[in-house]
Amino acid sequence: MTAMSESNFAPQPNAQDASLTAVGRVIGDLRRGMAIVLRDGAEALLVTAAESSVDPRALTMMTDCGVACLVTASRADALGLDPTDAAVVAIETRGGLDRDAVSTIIGETFDGTQLSEPVAKPASPMQQTAVEVVKLARLLPAALTSPIQEDATAFAKQYNLLALDTANIAQYRGAAGALMDYTVASSVPLEGAEETRMIAFRPADGGKAHVAIVIGDPDPDKAILARLHSECFTGDLFASLRCDCGDQLRGAVAAIAADGGGVLLYLAQEGRGIGLVNKLRAYKLQDDGFDTIDANEQLGFDADERVYAPAAMMLRRLGYERIRLMTNNPDKVAALQAHGIAVEERVAHAFPTNTHNEQYLQTKAARSGHLF
Repeated sequence: MTAMSESNFAPQPNAQDASLTAVGRVIGDLRRGMAIVLRDGAEALLVTAAESSVDPRALTMMTDCGVACLVTASRADALGLDPTDAAVVAIETRGGLDRDAVSTIIGETFDGTQLSEPVAKPASPMQQTAVEVVKLARLLPAALTSPIQEDATAFAKQYNLLALDTANIAQYRGAAGALMDYTVASSVPLEGAEETRMIAFRPADGGKAHVAIVIGDPDPDKAILARLHSECFTGDLFASLRCDCGDQLRGAVAAIAADGGGVLLYLAQEGRGIGLVNKLRAYKLQDDGFDTIDANEQLGFDADERVYAPAAMMLRRLGYERIRLMTNNPDKVAALQAHGIAVEERVAHAFPTNTHNEQYLQTKAARSGHLF
């Protein structure tokens, strides 16, 4: 047997691989509440997620500079502090930020009297990038930053922090949405659809896997019946009455089985892409009277953060490029078509409302254009 060369075990990473590694590492530190160093040439910032337990005064002690709390325009607008049309707003206070002030700025509700003379101004490009990195970590899109006036590399080494060059962000964006070859495929008989295979696809950034649920033996030469279903921990697993996700998931399996076969893509995009913890935050805001769209925007997110390029990749790798899509959301149709999937029919996929989700579904129809 021929011995394998060392290169078989240690392939040389390309630029995208290096960016995935660099950004992935700082994302991990941000999720753990740690600070990171963000640098672009001679400019550098000390950055931490605003929702971490870090007291802003601790950052000041490290940099000997002031600290700004950065929020997206939608959150700043909710606070009544947006001074311009800036995408990201930097908020400071006359006496300096403390942990209570940050909690007020990023909290679910806001009382302007709780901040001491807030000053808001458009964020710099570097500050905008800091919020982007925090958002990539699936945390609230808000960051604490303080300028580093000494050599950034030496600063990072002194405090044992990871440093990230901003050039890696664009490379990461280009690579993170890609899918690796499928991780595993296995037969998983389902109630009402015993001839079912599940095929897991892991994103290139190492995030949660997306799963293709292939029911029966759909013919790739025909437009197969398909459903894109974004995961919903509360609705799919616990049958929450706040949404119709559980009904849609089980209804899709039944409809595909009755049609003789098709594909359901179970996408790792909880809470329209904001994640489970932030979805629960949005639920709390809905309890306070905000609708589902305003709640997301109060937290600083877009109304819908989902992307569908991975879904199109999964369909193509499975050999299906023509589908009949079960959805009430015209944006899904447009997104798949933009990524080269032929949606030959939109198949209605609606279920009876209940007293808990009626307003939620009305909002989707009135404000997001859903077709019921």
